[in-house]
Amino acid sequence: MDKRTRIVFIVNPISGTSDKGHIIDLIPEYLDRRRFDWTIRQTEHKGHAAEFASEAIREGVDVVVAVGGDGTVNEVARSLVHTNTALGIIPCGSGNGLARHLYIPMNPDGALQVLADCHIEQLDYGMIDQEPFFCTCGVGFDAFISDRFAKAGKRGLLTYIENTLKEGLNYKPDTYEITIDGERQVYQAFLIACANASQYGNNVYIAPHASMSDGLMDVTLMEPFTMLEAPQIAIQLFNKTITSNSRIRTFRCQHLHIKRSAPGVIHFDGDPKQAGEELDVRLVPKGIRMVVNTNEQPYLPPLLRTFTDFYHGVNEEISTFGADLRADFLEGQRRISYINKELLRKLRKK
Repeated sequence: MDKRTRIVFIVNPISGTSDKGHIIDLIPEYLDRRRFDWTIRQTEHKGHAAEFASEAIREGVDVVVAVGGDGTVNEVARSLVHTNTALGIIPCGSGNGLARHLYIPMNPDGALQVLADCHIEQLDYGMIDQEPFFCTCGVGFDAFISDRFAKAGKRGLLTYIENTLKEGLNYKPDTYEITIDGERQVYQAFLIACANASQYGNNVYIAPHASMSDGLMDVTLMEPFTMLEAPQIAIQLFNKTITSNSRIRTFRCQHLHIKRSAPGVIHFDGDPKQAGEELDVRLVPKGIRMVVNTNEQPYLPPLLRTFTDFYHGVNEEISTFGADLRADFLEGQRRISYINKELLRKLRKK
């Protein structure tokens, strides 16, 4: 009887900012054919990853590996809940929030080594408005930015930063009635984030103490803040100290009901969706199997790790795409310079 671990790689060729061909070429170097039997599927349209994942479940595949960004990971993972098939991740996206939380290396060699070790754990996932999420979901500014980011012509960290800086100056907080364990409270909030994992992506830690195995969501409510307070909040999101900020309220629960003043956008793992005034968010304990890294990389402070990841990511993209990417990078610098000038102009007006 063949006891090899069966793996299906689901590759989204257009997700993120990097080419996937070199990842496919690396697979035989890390997965010994005596231990593993693998096949590769390339998606051609939205929903294709879910179709491949469902097919793998029917065939009794042990691990389905999402090779792509957070959207691809979510699409594959939602197909695997409450099955014996585990999720693996080769991160290739803009944020890679779930992969970072699980300490999956951002480089393909490291991620494939984690896959070769094949340590699988039963972990939690969440639901908002009947949509599964595995990292974070929320309402307010983060959902608004997710919607803008999804509509942007370009992907990547620079586009996300640009949208955040431009829209953050004009965004109006909403009033929310939240109910936790039967207790209702009303807050004016910039955002409400419900976290199964610790971060949005890019080492932005909205819930630094969140665990995917404790059966609870970490809820972060950010109250309105002034422009002068914004830099401190940004730094604290990167260095894992956001919960110490006076504008932050935190809760832990398994179920949360949110009522807002009007329908609007929500997000689940960065994907935006229009939803109603009332929302139910709940955690599903031990609902999905995932390949995790049991050998965490040597510690780097989160802020330093973010810039290190970004530096290596840009270098990799430059080597892959050559002159076109250099032009994009210069354009990004120009856009950041423009945003800085606009910020200074608005500050002077105030």
